[in-house]
This record gives sequence, structure tokens and C-alpha cells, in this order.
Amino acid sequence: MGIVKIDDELHGEIRKASSVMVRSINAQAEYWIKIGMLAEANPSMTFSDIMRDQMMLAEVDLRKVIGG
Repeated sequence: MGIVKIDDELHGEIRKASSVMVRSINAQAEYWIKIGMLAEANPSMTFSDIMRDQMMLAEVDLRKVIGG
């Protein structure tokens, strides 16, 4: 585990977003960092493309999730 220094205003925004997304503050920051890294590594992919690929890698059956 490491320590990351972030701006107080950004921390406040992460706190607000984490309550909406039902994640801890750390989990919200980790999520945004991971998505940001994936977006930088795959600039031609949309957010939806990235999420679909990540769901496939995790072997999530989206048909079961959405009832299809």
C-alpha cells in the first residue's frame, strides 16, 4: 500500500462521488485510476468499450446481469 498526495478539492470530489457510487473513497480513487490508465493505453476505445472488455475479462455474463 502506498500514499498518494492529492489536492484537497479533488479529495472532496472523490468523497462525493464515492457516496453516489457506493464505494469507499479509496475504492473510488482506485477505480478512476484504473479506468484512466486503461483509457490512456487504449485511446481509440470509448468508456463503454473499456468497461465491456473488463467485464469480459472478469467473465461477467452481462445477459444474467441485465436479464437477457
